[in-house]
Amino acid sequence: MMLYPTVPEAAKRFITFVNASPTPFHAVHNAAVRLEAAGFRKISEKDDWEKDLKPQGKYYFTRNQSSLLAFTIPKNWKQGAGLSIVATHVDSPNLKVRPVSKRSKLGYLQVGVETYGGGIWHSWLDRDLSLAGRIVVTQQDGTFKSKLVKIDRPLLRIPTLAIHLDRDINTAFKFNQETEFVPILGLIAGQLNSPSEGEDSEKLPSVNTTAASIQANHHPALLSVLAQELSVAAEEIHDFELSLYDTQPAVLGGINNEFIFSPRMDNLVSSFCAVEAISGHVAEPAFTALEGNVNCIALFNHEEIGSVSTSGAESSLIPSLLHRLSPTAALLSQSVSRSFLVSADMGHAVHPNYSSKHEDNHRPVMNGGIVVKTNAKQRYASDAIGTFLVRKLVERRGGKVQEFEVRNDMACGSTVGPMLSKLGIRTVDVGNAMLSMHSIRETAGSYDVQNAIDLFSSFFEGFSEVDRALTVD
Repeated sequence: MMLYPTVPEAAKRFITFVNASPTPFHAVHNAAVRLEAAGFRKISEKDDWEKDLKPQGKYYFTRNQSSLLAFTIPKNWKQGAGLSIVATHVDSPNLKVRPVSKRSKLGYLQVGVETYGGGIWHSWLDRDLSLAGRIVVTQQDGTFKSKLVKIDRPLLRIPTLAIHLDRDINTAFKFNQETEFVPILGLIAGQLNSPSEGEDSEKLPSVNTTAASIQANHHPALLSVLAQELSVAAEEIHDFELSLYDTQPAVLGGINNEFIFSPRMDNLVSSFCAVEAISGHVAEPAFTALEGNVNCIALFNHEEIGSVSTSGAESSLIPSLLHRLSPTAALLSQSVSRSFLVSADMGHAVHPNYSSKHEDNHRPVMNGGIVVKTNAKQRYASDAIGTFLVRKLVERRGGKVQEFEVRNDMACGSTVGPMLSKLGIRTVDVGNAMLSMHSIRETAGSYDVQNAIDLFSSFFEGFSEVDRALTVD
């Protein structure tokens, strides 16, 4: 008898989403497509919203193509109402192409890269890698536009050294991230045996003829591939932000499809579930009668490097939304006091080969339900009020709750929760249990995707009711 007889539909939809989202730019774009299909209307931070926002309205806006906020206005909404926010992030550790990436050595075309975030970098070795991101190109009318690009075939690889050349590789493997972590793009035709080719990487880079040109910064072959993908001339490419990604797609795995094997699950699982929950919420008949808080999701960039950016959690995104919905100091204070934020980020499942890395009574398992993350030093923002509310909301959907707290002899990670709690908003940290966090291939539970959607849906539907029944101050 199979323990997991059916494959969850939510897990299948997530796999489609993550395979189409190799960068934050793509994740935000795909989230926007899903929201628009659910009836959300895009608005701009540049515009005056005062006349646009209507009761039962559904809106979203993006910033710098890499962060997104979506929110719904309830029936009988008044300024000073709180926000019920699910906050996630869309970035993951990866390798980014350097501004001057052109390198060559010993007959190989190479691409200079920079590490982003705290990746398990050895997992990137011997993988079939490609490129994705955004490119600024010239349009037919002479204006410029930032367009998304995703090369769907393997272009790059970072080969390991054969064991015959490093007999200690299985006992003391180390590599230099600057000199021994450079991807190869191809071979220099006709130059394979040139003794001078090995010196190329030591030469000064070519100087561009104009300040607006980047043509000399990158291999012509690389620019040509990008130009073909966007159907433009190479000289019409003016700048780009490109990341490497693994071309092996995310899949269901395990003997009963109880797992998802995928890149970027930290934290595209939470982001996908937030989008699905608010999109499904507005389709429910109860949405038209719902009163209380403004429901909101916030998908941030740059969490893996500290959230300090125009599109990160420490930016003005949430404060700006609060101010626009409650424009006076008194109304703003009322709104903050009525608000609640669920910081959703993936958590650590207990590892069967490394069980000692978990505190004995705090060992979450995959497909075991929502993980509430607590830390006395406030690396997570959870407290008894937040965990109580999460338990009640999970209970409404018949789900389960697990607890995670780090060992005293280990450092604790963190999330967007603690920094956003500084706004004065009550905050709790939750996540789904997973293995191999920050590897190029991670493992999570296929049933936990729906568990997260259920929590966020219950939050949007029932928070105001549960909160009214709770007295704190």
